[in-house]
Amino acid sequence: MSVFALNRLLTSSSAPVFLIVDGHAIHKAKLVGDFVAIQEGRLQLFYLPPYAPHPNPDELVWGHVKKQVSRQILQSQNDLKFLVLSALRRLRKLPYIVAGFFRHPTCRYAIRLWPYFL
Repeated sequence: MSVFALNRLLTSSSAPVFLIVDGHAIHKAKLVGDFVAIQEGRLQLFYLPPYAPHPNPDELVWGHVKKQVSRQILQSQNDLKFLVLSALRRLRKLPYIVAGFFRHPTCRYAIRLWPYFL
């Protein structure tokens, strides 16, 4: 996660952004922390426990994408990249499916972070 990526994320949202991240060193880097601080609440990072594949909504996103991609016949690595990006773009346009990931029993903790999912 780069500061450039965070800035793009903020640019595309008029509401505050709540980002659930793992404990990777880049997420805790001083540069990222400084960037979050100057956003004055527009961006908040929430850290998962050190190893928590089950309560991570990202795992549900990738599971959804893998299910869609696995139904296709691939001829090349470029086909795979195209299908994965297409599935992610489709998912971005389906907020009710994304909200459903947060309603999953292992991810319900995140609902209290963002009441718009209720």
